Amino acid sequence: MKNTIPSAIRDNRKRGSVGEFLREKIKHNSKLSIVSAYFTIYAYEALKNKLDNIHNLNFLFGEPRFIKSIDPNKIDKQTFKIEIDELKLLKQLKQKRVAKECSVWIKEKVIIKSIKQINLLHGKMYHIDNNGIEDAILGSSNFTLNGLGLGSNPNIELNLEVDSKRDNNDLKEWFYDIWNNIELVEDVTDKVLEYLKQLHQNNSPEFIYYKTLYHIFEKFLAEQDKISLLEDVKLIDTQIWNILFEFQKDGVKGAINKIINHNGCIIADSVGLGKTFEALAIIKYFELRNNRVLVLCPKKLRENWTVYQAHNNDKSNFFIEDKFSYSVLSHTDLSREKGKTGDINLATINWGNYDLIVIDESHNFRNNVKGKRDKDGNTIRKSRYEKLMEDIIQEGLKTKVLLLSATPVNTNLKDLRNQILFITAGIDNAFSETIGISSIKETTRITQWIFTNWVKEKEKNKLTSKDLIEDIPPSFFKLLDELTIARSRKHILKYYKDSITKLGGFPKREKPSSIYSEIDLKGRFMSYDKLNDEISNYKLSLFSPFKYLKEEFQEYYEEKASRRIKYFSQGDRENFLIGMMKINFLKRLESSIKSFAITMGRTIDKIEKLEEKIKHFKKIQIQNPDKNYAILELEAL
Repeated sequence: MKNTIPSAIRDNRKRGSVGEFLREKIKHNSKLSIVSAYFTIYAYEALKNKLDNIHNLNFLFGEPRFIKSIDPNKIDKQTFKIEIDELKLLKQLKQKRVAKECSVWIKEKVIIKSIKQINLLHGKMYHIDNNGIEDAILGSSNFTLNGLGLGSNPNIELNLEVDSKRDNNDLKEWFYDIWNNIELVEDVTDKVLEYLKQLHQNNSPEFIYYKTLYHIFEKFLAEQDKISLLEDVKLIDTQIWNILFEFQKDGVKGAINKIINHNGCIIADSVGLGKTFEALAIIKYFELRNNRVLVLCPKKLRENWTVYQAHNNDKSNFFIEDKFSYSVLSHTDLSREKGKTGDINLATINWGNYDLIVIDESHNFRNNVKGKRDKDGNTIRKSRYEKLMEDIIQEGLKTKVLLLSATPVNTNLKDLRNQILFITAGIDNAFSETIGISSIKETTRITQWIFTNWVKEKEKNKLTSKDLIEDIPPSFFKLLDELTIARSRKHILKYYKDSITKLGGFPKREKPSSIYSEIDLKGRFMSYDKLNDEISNYKLSLFSPFKYLKEEFQEYYEEKASRRIKYFSQGDRENFLIGMMKINFLKRLESSIKSFAITMGRTIDKIEKLEEKIKHFKKIQIQNPDKNYAILELEAL
């Protein structure tokens, strides 16, 4: 940026930049002395044409944390690194080249030292000596692209050119007083070169793979190391903690950190991995911090939780020494306005005074249905979801939420969204600043849409689960990673072999065998499929006499029947009747085997009686060939 106003100030705006000052003043064989808190290879690259031709540079780091951040034993992960400076894809692609060129330059012309004590030296200085002609600038600019005003978004800095020969000499003397003080500074040139070597050397695929894994799981590993968090409240001395297996302890530590960082967590471990015990350890942690805890569970599971309460002085309570003080209510209690559950009076309970809510089988709250409203839209009775959200989570104390469910998603991702909103107290953009998710609803909506389309196109386009994963937005995986703990038995078997050995392995799931009592004591009943085939083959001629009429009589009886039946023939009518009778047989079977047997017995009896009549008729006919049919029929009856 061109300096349009004569001024000794360099602010990286209309008064010019420090980068322009350096380009103007650095000459062939210049001797440079620089004090800066940071150094980046891209600042070197921007001034490469000038810096490659200098005599030498003495560079003093005024902030030792920068050096520690590039050291293998770094302690401050928030500081800049040598390669970070307006990180863009283009810069990442040329990083190796720039780092190598910078390494060669440092080896030939640069000595780098650092102040040993943190927060001791804050000033920034650039001093140039051209064979006795000296120039200098003082101020706030670090040796970075934006600090020098050479980047696309330069910092607003305040720097002042020194135009007095006396002050220039004084600055140089001040610099070397510190530079040569071995008690204040140390030489770190080799450390910087070692770090730069990592940036430009060729690494093996194995190294890149493990480095990638480390950065992916760095945050998770850091959370697992926070054992001091548990020691602070003595959780590790409790009975519940010491009964847990290692994989359960890891789940507890992860859940506690998620609850502290994000106000909640969903534990979605597979059935049988001990979610209840993990939840008890989490409850104990917060009880040790004097938090009031409420457990909400299905009514049928209530005893699973009340058994461990402190007032249950029974041998079945094998955590008696932990003195659990949490309250227990059933999901259905949220629909009641009075009455008692245990010692809790629902009419007087202070719903908004709980610090932590533990919701067992949380998928029961997957639908955020509305309660009963009057004609004006006013609430007459709240739904369970509304009661939990409005009266417990949103009312009173800021409530943390722990959700337990092996199946948090039953139908679609709205189920998960509605449960996550308990964690955020209904605020859709609660994670916009912390984890960069601007809308929970939109994230789950887009993911559900992608999944639905994938299911529709899966067979047609031969899509795989890999195609689905590639299409799902990263924000959804980020949401799951930050808020959920979901592990399968396969995961535990693979990564916690010692725990599984101690456990004795998971129970093997046997192939299910159907056990049933005989429903037909006489042994006449066949399979349902075979029975259906048999019934389908029945002709039931008893109910279709029309097909047995002689041809000369068919027109007469058809005309006679048409007086009562207008839309189909007598033959069709009889066919429909037989079809309905076959269906009726199966409906009788659906009722009971006895009803089916009675109905079939009656039908067979009618057919057998008719057969007997026909046989008797034929016998009489043979014996009396001269008699007409009417007389023979009467005799047969």
